[in-house]
Amino acid sequence: MLEVQNLSVNYRGTQALNDVSFCIPVGQLVGIIGPNGAGKSTLVEAILNLVPVTQGIVRFKEMPLRRQLLKTAYVPQRSLVDWDYPVTVWNVVMMAQTVQTGLFKGFSRQTRHLAQASLERVGMYELRHRSIGELSGGQQQRVFLARALAKEAELLIFDEPFTAVDRKTEDIIFDIFQELRAAGKTLLVINHDLGDSLAIYDQLLLLNKRLIAQGPRQEVVTSDNLERAYGRGLARVFA
Repeated sequence: MLEVQNLSVNYRGTQALNDVSFCIPVGQLVGIIGPNGAGKSTLVEAILNLVPVTQGIVRFKEMPLRRQLLKTAYVPQRSLVDWDYPVTVWNVVMMAQTVQTGLFKGFSRQTRHLAQASLERVGMYELRHRSIGELSGGQQQRVFLARALAKEAELLIFDEPFTAVDRKTEDIIFDIFQELRAAGKTLLVINHDLGDSLAIYDQLLLLNKRLIAQGPRQEVVTSDNLERAYGRGLARVFA
């Protein structure tokens, strides 16, 4: 399972995360929800060792996750990606294999086949020679999803993958999440929507700098929990 114990992050005297602990069984699809500034992105970055932590331990399958980063795939928010960088769709997906094979080594036939299959799965193979900056927002998100698939990771983390995407892309992402879960992969997904989309998750983590609630949707999305996370006014809107 994925185990997070007493994870805290401090940015220049500001507590971004405070003593967050939870466990997630292998093969679950888990949504992370909470208000803006709640530390959702900071949480996944801390899990992936992308930001320094004040305290805490992260294990995956009983081993420190920082030693298993080749088994993880991370799709950040689209706003954090430089879409003007001159790179093709094909090369974006092939980057998933660069760490495993080495920067100056060639890619095997199997690796290229995996990249092709991943792009075909998200409906982007025909645009493989297109510059990433020429694509729509939904197409760009599908390319990064293909990149995550090509890595064949066991733990996959997505930061707001449904933001500003078209319905076709949304449906593809939903379907692939279900397939990955059925294949025994573990998925963490930051979700900004508190509507019907939460029904796809096995469990939710409700966060506001600390863990407020964890469990199935009906146990987490309650008036009391939402008030603790969002404040009384917004809780009434969501509940």
